Amino acid sequence: MLFQSNFERSCLLIFVIAIIGSCKPPLSVEKEKSFKLVTVDPGHFHAALVQKMMYDNVDSVAHVYAPEGNDVKMHLGRVEAFNSRAEQPTHWREEVYYGNDFFEKMLEQKAGNVIVLSGNNQKKTEYIAKSLAGGFHVLADKPMVIDSKDFELLKSAFETAEANHLLLYDIMTERFEITTLLQKEFSLLPEVFGELKEGTVDQPTVTKESVHHFYKYVSGQVLTRPAWFMDVNQQGEGIVDVTTHLVDLVQWECFPEQILDYKKDIQIINASRSTTNITLSEFKAITKLDSFPDYLNNQIVNDTLLRIYANGEINYKLKNVHAKVSGKWNYKAPEGTGDTHYSIMRGTIANLIIKQGAEQKYKPTLYLNPVGEIAGFERVIGEHIKQVQVKYPGIELKKNGNEWEVVVPESYKEGHEAHFGKVMQKFLGYLQNNDLPAWEVPNMLAKYYTTTQAQKIAKEK
Repeated sequence: MLFQSNFERSCLLIFVIAIIGSCKPPLSVEKEKSFKLVTVDPGHFHAALVQKMMYDNVDSVAHVYAPEGNDVKMHLGRVEAFNSRAEQPTHWREEVYYGNDFFEKMLEQKAGNVIVLSGNNQKKTEYIAKSLAGGFHVLADKPMVIDSKDFELLKSAFETAEANHLLLYDIMTERFEITTLLQKEFSLLPEVFGELKEGTVDQPTVTKESVHHFYKYVSGQVLTRPAWFMDVNQQGEGIVDVTTHLVDLVQWECFPEQILDYKKDIQIINASRSTTNITLSEFKAITKLDSFPDYLNNQIVNDTLLRIYANGEINYKLKNVHAKVSGKWNYKAPEGTGDTHYSIMRGTIANLIIKQGAEQKYKPTLYLNPVGEIAGFERVIGEHIKQVQVKYPGIELKKNGNEWEVVVPESYKEGHEAHFGKVMQKFLGYLQNNDLPAWEVPNMLAKYYTTTQAQKIAKEK
């Protein structure tokens, strides 16, 4: 009887453990378990760049759900190129579901716990909201929303994420560009930079300008753009697309780690939009298609010229700071050049300027420009650069007339594609440690409020 009693107790204990284990939420994130990626309808090359490297806490099997077509083929080809490269090859194994019911099937099968969204933006906000409601974390490429109507849906998505203890995060690669990082670091040195000026509409405190190109190289190959990328109803207008990065940097640099309230802290002063025009032959070169698809008819002039509202400018106040951001798209960069960035932060002692023109050989370069003659300024910056060098060893200053160039070692110049891995590592760290900073969510809302409200004002004009 004693043997039977112990045996029964053992069985009961095993049964209880099994029941407890089966009650765990299927998508709960535990430190001892890998994260599993689920890529949904990957139409943009950014979806593949997230997988340009491997991560210790991410399963090597990545699931893809998409309709059959060229978008998913190109995505799989890019991932395979990472797997087969000679240096530091990855070892992803892609398991793909093809079908027009791809999104419903993804929600049903729950093959992973982290959704990656980078593609057609027309339904992106809807996909974000439904993925969170389905119990998934979401890492979304910018923009997460392309009009003021869907901004309300994005707000409710963040509420769902909070209620379900899930993380919704967007891919802000420009926070990892070295000259931008250093611009922020120097702005935090009051002896060198002073304080942010309040600025005016005509001379904003912060200006950020970005120029991009439809024809470009990615991972050494000419990028094939999907035709919908030129449709503002699917990709979004430029004022809500590239400017997302710029608005994010204004917030991140001017008010670091501070919570912003979009209802009180943002005032759109002026906003405008304009078109980039590309010919049918240029369209063919970047899409590999022989003709414009029907959904672009309302953007076509004289059957051969496609007008894309790809350019936008926002002049606004963030708290007491005047800011201006502008994004512009050209068809193709001149030979030997590429996408460019210009930025200035105006301080009471010095201005911090990032230039990327011919003089800089089209490489972003940071300069310190003192405001007028300041006694002992050279000694002051010589002392305080040591604080920056602790964080970024090897950084130096080179004087040229009345300005100083920040000389950056090549090891810091990783390039745009490498920044996706940095964002992914940051995102995974937040998941693993449950330590997303309190300012991130409200500031994402502030960012998308700024872009969508600016678009609304520009279209009304």
